[in-house]
Amino acid sequence: MAVGKRIFLKRELPSQELINEFKEIPAANTADVMERNCAMNPRIRLVSNPKAPIMAGPALTVKVRSGDNLALHAALNIAKEGDVIVVSNEGDNTRALMGEIMMAYLCYYKKIAGIILDGPIRDIAEIGTWDFPVFATGTTPGGPYKEGPGEVNVPIACGEVSVNPGDIIVGDADGIIVIPRRDAEAILVDAKKVQANDAAKAQAAKTGSANRDWVRKLLEEKKFEFIDDVYKN
Repeated sequence: MAVGKRIFLKRELPSQELINEFKEIPAANTADVMERNCAMNPRIRLVSNPKAPIMAGPALTVKVRSGDNLALHAALNIAKEGDVIVVSNEGDNTRALMGEIMMAYLCYYKKIAGIILDGPIRDIAEIGTWDFPVFATGTTPGGPYKEGPGEVNVPIACGEVSVNPGDIIVGDADGIIVIPRRDAEAILVDAKKVQANDAAKAQAAKTGSANRDWVRKLLEEKKFEFIDDVYKN
């Protein structure tokens, strides 16, 4: 087996019903029930203009050599409708991994749910207007190599978060979170509770009726000192 040049054609996938449930919950609500330890680095941000507020789908992972998109082209060939392609890039930000032509193939022909690249893209004047979720670190006119190595549907790290093939990826205007496939059902139950509570909390905040006694109590537990005086230089 050619480690470093492997393209796995199959993944264990979550149910579409489960994925659809996460499309109704903001990424922040789900992140809160995952100990706030599942969000990709905010350098990876939404650079297009999707109409749907939340993107969700199973991860099709791609590991590329920095600035090289040969393995990404392999992923384009095997991507299925509804997938979220997630691309590692060894921290490189000097070469665009893809542009309008590759993106159009994924958006209009393959009909994937979205794409996340830990690196830049190009042709942003066009792609930036699309109703298609594209997350990237920025833009550059500099193009990629096509030499390899690279792998598809293997564990990767993207935005300092581990991603396994088939994990549920959720992205919105705040950014991206990764939901481990095996834990997704339990996480969904808790995320729905947080979402329901959030609506009540937001209303209480607007009216000033929120009980904020917990702040003083927690500060005292953490040994903060309250001084009824001005600071003296």
